[in-house]
Amino acid sequence: MSSSRRSRSRQSGVSMNNITDDQITDLVSKLQQLIPEVRNSRRSDKVSASKVLQETCNYIRNLHREVDDLSDRLSELLANADIDNAQAAIIRSLLM
Repeated sequence: MSSSRRSRSRQSGVSMNNITDDQITDLVSKLQQLIPEVRNSRRSDKVSASKVLQETCNYIRNLHREVDDLSDRLSELLANADIDNAQAAIIRSLLM
């Protein structure tokens, strides 16, 4: 194990020895059920842990992009909406 990885595990309070291979397999399986790209693969297709992790990262990036896009659209709608400042403030406070 590299020294940077050891220091990160110490900093987080989790030792690399505290998690078993079975636990990792279980966690990867749970992730696989959450990610549409790998969840929709046929049951007979074995998906590697690295593929699940890669698709998880891609999925999270896409969700962040969608949130940013929706926030921008909502801001535009609020800016152009025919509502007074008090109503706009209430809407903004609900979204924050």
